[in-house]
This record gives sequence, structure tokens and C-alpha cells, in this order.
Amino acid sequence: MVHHEPVRVVREAELLEADPTAGMVRRRAFEVPGLWAGQVVTEPAAVSGWHHHDSNVSMLYVVRGVLRLECEGVEGWVDAVAGDYVQVPAFTVHRESNPGREPSLAVIARSGLGIPTVNVSQAPPPHA
Repeated sequence: MVHHEPVRVVREAELLEADPTAGMVRRRAFEVPGLWAGQVVTEPAAVSGWHHHDSNVSMLYVVRGVLRLECEGVEGWVDAVAGDYVQVPAFTVHRESNPGREPSLAVIARSGLGIPTVNVSQAPPPHA
């Protein structure tokens, strides 16, 4: 007989602070080999530090607010708003900010076996 694990619910109060980057708060709901799931909150006017997610691909769903992303190889920035999905490829150096008036909230699913977050000391081109 095959043993199946039960469905698990993680309440908001049970989320764990995870892989910090200045300017944002990530909280983890689940982590199993190859998959990380949680959320990120970015306060108004906050700008995160530059970072990448090693060999992990990150997918975000913006629940509320504005999530602004700057990344290597892209002039300026792109804004994602409530209802938008964002894909951040593996090893892509980027930073998030919030130009809005309310905290932004995004749900994250990250796939891969690399280091969850690698903070870097300088901006990539063309932002350097």
C-alpha cells in the first residue's frame, strides 16, 4: 500500500522569514527539494539590494500594489501590478522596488536546487 502525505495548510502567521535582501521581506511557506514557495512584501518607496537566485527560476504573482523590477540587460525598468505574473530567469541580477503608496505583496514560487538568494555588491549593466 502506498502511503500518501496529507494536505498541509500554512497560515500567514506560520510563514517563516527567509533569505533576506535589504528593502524587502521574504517569508517562506514551503520548501521541498527543487521548490520554494512564499511571499515578498516591499514597502512604499523601498528599493531592494541587487541580487540573483542562483540556478533557481522565480515566478511571482502580484497580489497587490506595484512591483518594479530592474535587471541586467534591460534599460530602465518594468512594472508589474496586481494580477500580473513575473518570471525571473536563473542567475539574472535584478532588484525590486515599490513606487506605489501601499506595500506591494507578491506570491513566489521558485524552482531549482541553487542558493535561494545571492546578494551582490554592484549593479549590472546597463544600471552600473
